[in-house]
Amino acid sequence: MSNKIVLLGAGLAVAAFSLLPFTWFVLTSLKSPSEITAIPPEIVPGFYWGFYRSALENYGLLRYLRNSVIVAGATTLACLAIGSLAAYALARFHLAWTRYYLLLLLMLSTFPQIAIAGPVWRILNSLNWLNTYHGLVAAYIALSLPLAIWILTTFFSELPYEIEEAALIDGCSRLQALWKVVLPLAAPGIFTAAILIFIHAWNEFFFALLIVTSPDRQTLPVGIALFPGEYTMPWGEIAAASTMATLPLVLLTLVFQRRIIRGLCAGGVKG
Repeated sequence: MSNKIVLLGAGLAVAAFSLLPFTWFVLTSLKSPSEITAIPPEIVPGFYWGFYRSALENYGLLRYLRNSVIVAGATTLACLAIGSLAAYALARFHLAWTRYYLLLLLMLSTFPQIAIAGPVWRILNSLNWLNTYHGLVAAYIALSLPLAIWILTTFFSELPYEIEEAALIDGCSRLQALWKVVLPLAAPGIFTAAILIFIHAWNEFFFALLIVTSPDRQTLPVGIALFPGEYTMPWGEIAAASTMATLPLVLLTLVFQRRIIRGLCAGGVKG
């Protein structure tokens, strides 16, 4: 019993420590200008909504939200489409070099972004894809696809081949078996990969800053980072924008938390 209490206390302490920065930003976004600069700081806000209105009207937050939704959504769909086909081939055709290929993918996913920034920029510049949605999506696909293939290959390998073989005997083609049998059975893994890819594309800052310099195409992380003016630091607007940028991810995780946990655990169990 004492061990359970210790583990529960440790878990609550870690959760409180992790939530503290986000909670403070949420409270800051609801304070008035005088409450933000008050000394000593006031913990309980006065529920002032002016910073949200200012972030939306004066700093173009809706534009950044739209751009992030487009880029993150397109990246997620493209990575799932390409990654599903690649992972299916790796899991079902039992190629001799599959293990080494997966190891190579894992190594590629650990490359520091600065190491590939120059080549990526030159390639996109030669294609005239700078300051475009598809240029940024192409870079994000290159960053996220190795992880998607790795996760989906693990799940496809765990699925019983007999069910898919029965579909092939009944007249399904390989693609039909993939669409009608494999993908529905691998839904936990697909949800896991989709959410991880979406979160990465939503939060990514370095390539968004490198590839997109036009305010009309900038995503949330870059847009919020450029909020500060020449002589002022709009903490209220930054807190409000950061809260609005984080809430979709929090809600997404809460809604699909069971699928995420099931997906993360299922790939590690040999069944």
